[in-house]
Parts: sequence; structure tokens; C-alpha cells
Amino acid sequence: MLGAAWNKAQGMAEPPQDVLFEFKQIGRSVKVTAIDAKTGTEASIVGPAGGTDNELKRVALAKLQYVLAKPGGKR
Repeated sequence: MLGAAWNKAQGMAEPPQDVLFEFKQIGRSVKVTAIDAKTGTEASIVGPAGGTDNELKRVALAKLQYVLAKPGGKR
């Protein structure tokens, strides 16, 4: 997981407490959607099907944090 100091340095919000991840394989790629359980806010990424679950989750979570930190994000 991303540390609080890194988040602050990047201008990102703290990670949501409860995040759901959805994986959908599309050919040789996989779409990963991170969903903040509290707000229902979603962020999706597409990565290689051969990527590790942890790496894909990390990138999807970082994008969700970015979306939540934007003005108008549902935080």
C-alpha cells in the first residue's frame, strides 16, 4: 500500500478505508476497477493480463485516490 508521506507529497488523499476491486480479462489485457465502498466512486485502469494482482490493484488504488482528491471528488 501507499504510505501517508508519499500520498501527501503527491497531493493525494489518504487511501479509502474500504475498497472493492473488480477484475475483468479482455483478451491479453485486464481491466481493474477500484471502488470506494463509502462513496461508490470508481476508477479503472487497463493493464497486461500477465501483471500481478497486487501491482494492478496498486495502480487502480492510486488512480482512485487521485479521483477522490480532485475538486468535486466524493470524499
